[in-house]
Amino acid sequence: MTVELKEFHGRVVRHLAAEGMTQFLVVGAGLPSSCNTHVAARETQPRARVVYVADDPVVLSHGRALVATDDDTGMVEGDLLDPDAIIDDPVTRRLIDPALPVVVIIPHRLQFTPDVDEPYKRVGELRDWMPAGSHLVVTHAVLDSRPKTADRVVPVYQRIFRRTEDASRTRQQVLRFFDGTELIDPGLVYIRQWRPDHPLAARNPERIWTVGGVGRKPGP
Repeated sequence: MTVELKEFHGRVVRHLAAEGMTQFLVVGAGLPSSCNTHVAARETQPRARVVYVADDPVVLSHGRALVATDDDTGMVEGDLLDPDAIIDDPVTRRLIDPALPVVVIIPHRLQFTPDVDEPYKRVGELRDWMPAGSHLVVTHAVLDSRPKTADRVVPVYQRIFRRTEDASRTRQQVLRFFDGTELIDPGLVYIRQWRPDHPLAARNPERIWTVGGVGRKPGP
């Protein structure tokens, strides 16, 4: 995860924790860093419970050794494309109370997932599991400001992930992942524009190529 993405997620987690959120599920966790979700959340919610989900053996190993070191933090082996396995994992069931609002964070996995894998359906399954008052956080690279770049970028992704499908999306297509939620201010924007710590930090937002947003599931 890039520095800009880590800063965005830090701002989101701190904001939601300050709003009273105490449960976090990170689907597609990366290697441990100083910007981990449990660190940011516990600045205002000392007993925040956090579950990290990863399918990379290296991330799982490091996470279990360096992150899942207390009773309120856990690592789960799983993948966004199998939400039921994540939800039913004993670690998730121990740490996440399905009767209380939860923050589901999908940091970067979707931009590598083509439509043939039904990502909208899988995100929808997670959303349906989330109780009212929960939040969905999604980031996704887009090429809206550089449409001609897609011809060069897409083949690189295809080679790296050994796929023939095109997983690139526009901002409007990313917006569909928030169906069934209400985007909180400032909406789905380039991540530099999402509640920056300083106005200067939001300059040239499109240079990052990545949009992010937070959707709240309606209800109490």
